[in-house]
Amino acid sequence: QVQLVESGGGLVQAGGSLRLSCVASGRTFSRYAMSWFRQAPGKERDFVAAISGIGNAYYADSVKGRFTISRDNAKNTVYLQMNSLKPEDTAVYYCATRKGANSDYAPTLRSLYDYWGQGTQVTVSS
Repeated sequence: QVQLVESGGGLVQAGGSLRLSCVASGRTFSRYAMSWFRQAPGKERDFVAAISGIGNAYYADSVKGRFTISRDNAKNTVYLQMNSLKPEDTAVYYCATRKGANSDYAPTLRSLYDYWGQGTQVTVSS
């Protein structure tokens, strides 16, 4: 069983920064793709960022240049550094991983992820 626990959300003014963390347990961490998705009220869960086991990163166009995904395999943790936050970034942010190990890529499709954390709320005020 894979467990993912997010933390680091909160309330921040537009232009500010937050760093989200996701700690994984239950299996070997380093070879598995990790990702962040977000869901605003009344909207579907959308891709934000993903990172492969060897550190190849992928971003949604809406966050490119503002957000950075990284991982620390020794700590079984993936991070999402969010800078220049906008009110449109307000959402519940979810960490996700896949059943299958693949070190060199990370998909961006929601349907290709199998395990999800509980989510952490990010609210950006104007």
